[in-house]
This record gives sequence, structure tokens and C-alpha cells, in this order.
Amino acid sequence: MKVSEFVKRVIVPVVSALFLAALFRPLCMENGECDYLKLWLFMGVPFGICRMFFWIIPKGYDIGGTVGILFINVLVGGVIGGVVLVWRLIVAAVYLVKAIVAVAGWTGRKLAGKPCKI
Repeated sequence: MKVSEFVKRVIVPVVSALFLAALFRPLCMENGECDYLKLWLFMGVPFGICRMFFWIIPKGYDIGGTVGILFINVLVGGVIGGVVLVWRLIVAAVYLVKAIVAVAGWTGRKLAGKPCKI
């Protein structure tokens, strides 16, 4: 287990999710309550826009139709990114548990006086 893998798989997704939640939470407040569906969509946009393989290009529409189609593109990117964000947080939690078990095993072997593999 390398530190660079731990940082890449656990620290970066969790810190980016916390940063995005802190950034977008004020936009999702309604009557003193947070709308978590909006927050999930806003947080998913940075993760999903880069993973969209199909963009609907507005052609032959007026300004309202063009803005509407671009909004649909961003909305689909937010949904895709929301799923990717949840998946990356689940992977981070699993990897964190694996790291804790590995460190506990290494510490137990070290305290027992047995040679440890790194």
C-alpha cells in the first residue's frame, strides 16, 4: 500500500467532495433547508461534464432553444457526475478500510517480532 495510492484514492475524492459541498451549499438553501438533490447535481457537474461522450449540439434553434439544450447538456452531466461522485466516495471508503486493516496487520506482526513485508 503506497501513500500516493492512498492520496489518489481516498484523500482527493473526499476533499474535492467536501470543497464542492461547501461551495455549492449556499446555492441550494431554500427556507433555511438544504435541497440535497440540487446539491448532488451541482456537485456532480465537475465530475460528469468530462465523462459525457454525447453532446447535443443546438443547430437551427433560436436563443431560447439553444440555452435550453445547453442546460439539458449540463443537467445530464450533473446526473452522470453525481453517480461518479458517489461511486468514487464508495471506493474511497472501501480503500480506507483496506488500508486500516493492512496497517493493523503490519503493526500486529511488528509487535509480535515477526518480519514484515512492505
